[in-house]
Amino acid sequence: MELTLYCTILLVFLLTLRHFLVKQQRNNKPPSPPALPLIGHLHLVKEPLNQTLQALSAKYGDILSLRLGVRKVLVVTSPAAVEECFTKNDVIFANRPSTLSTKHFSYNYTTISIAPYGDHWRNLRRLAALEIFSPARIAMFTATRRRELSLLLNELLRDAEAGGGSTKVDLKSKFIELAFNVLSMTIAGKRYYGENVVDAEEARRVRFIIREMLEYSGNTNLGDLLPFLQWVDFQGLEKRFAALMEKLDKFMQDLVNERRELMFKAGLYGGNGGHSGKTMIDHLLSLQENEPEYYTDELIKGIILVLLIAGTDTMSISMEWAMSLLLNHPAAIKKIKAEIDANVPADRLLDEQDLPKLSYLQNVITETLRLYPPVPFLIPHEASEDCTVGGYNISKGTMLLVNLWSIHRDPRLWDEPTKFVPERHETMNGEGFMLPFGAGRRKCPGGGIAGRVLGLTLGTMIQLFEWERVSDELVDMTEGTGFSIPKVKALEAVCKPREAIEKFSLLLN
Repeated sequence: MELTLYCTILLVFLLTLRHFLVKQQRNNKPPSPPALPLIGHLHLVKEPLNQTLQALSAKYGDILSLRLGVRKVLVVTSPAAVEECFTKNDVIFANRPSTLSTKHFSYNYTTISIAPYGDHWRNLRRLAALEIFSPARIAMFTATRRRELSLLLNELLRDAEAGGGSTKVDLKSKFIELAFNVLSMTIAGKRYYGENVVDAEEARRVRFIIREMLEYSGNTNLGDLLPFLQWVDFQGLEKRFAALMEKLDKFMQDLVNERRELMFKAGLYGGNGGHSGKTMIDHLLSLQENEPEYYTDELIKGIILVLLIAGTDTMSISMEWAMSLLLNHPAAIKKIKAEIDANVPADRLLDEQDLPKLSYLQNVITETLRLYPPVPFLIPHEASEDCTVGGYNISKGTMLLVNLWSIHRDPRLWDEPTKFVPERHETMNGEGFMLPFGAGRRKCPGGGIAGRVLGLTLGTMIQLFEWERVSDELVDMTEGTGFSIPKVKALEAVCKPREAIEKFSLLLN
């Protein structure tokens, strides 16, 4: 009798202990600020978001839980937690959260950057790795990148000569035009900026649409966080997104139709599959001939849309930040110039094959991406099932935000983190943690080509020209808001040809 009683008591004790342990485990959530009913932490969300979340993380911890309306958000600013998210939990966080903007601007979640993790996304990723960003494919368009840069350099030279030896340059516009031309020539064989361009006005309209789309994508849409507001299209975004996407889709479809017609006339399309053509669209259309059910026009448009948007915006913004930093640190310009003079023969222009030898130039680019990552947060991820991060329980459906801007400026990781010090990347000495192009399965595949364009552009501009600020005041480095980190004040600089430019004049034509 007593044995039965003792066993019963022991069983009750063990069951009670198990209940409390399970309950404690379930409640092992990341730290979180006090929340308000219904809206959660929405009242704390203020622009610039990267700095707001940095302040919250400093107060509550590197792994921070927020509730924005109905959406659970995990904010991570710890290298260890980031590595855990994209190694042990990489598959779990390989999904993307669905939002109104991603629905409209991704052909209903089918583009490589937004598509859910699964067979379709894996096919797109394989396509990108083998057919778009492979070393052979990148090398194929080397001449295109050089030609577009030469056109810009010639324009700067003519303007300087017309200005009596120097000229003031709106570098923001020049970098946008260069990036757009490089990509549009690579994708469709069309140039939209410069002299004798037929579709310049169309390009300006499309750039405005893309800029507006990126701003909307980076801003908070209350309907995504408080779904009942979608019933009445509270902010009028549904109609606005649909109208923007209709215009973008027409632009993309026109590009595809033009290339298909040119290929057909050249005998490269219509029963003659297997020819890759001269542009990226040509190559995709040749794949379409072999697999028309998969390589639909919509899939092709989704690929070129992502390339144009991600490429133009990130490359042009990074160029502008890099030149802004260099103009505020003229000693760095002198070091780049000396490095180029020492490593590139005096009778030719710098080319992409020289870039690996220009370590200081590479350090400048790396330091620029540290201080001003083109996207301050990685594109959001979403947990497809329950998991743990840093010992905390993360529930299915939680959106993951990695605050790159904060990690890249963390004083625990970097000495003098807000200072521009390219030399820090020579040895690192245990410093740092950088992810300008993301990590894991959904890492941006375009980092290689972006580095080439940045290095070639900055290096050649410094090889051929002297650059100065427009006044004695330092360049204003105030950051804008939105999906990316643009400069608030467009960069202008004074450009003067170096004495040695005459020997390169023929090479620029």
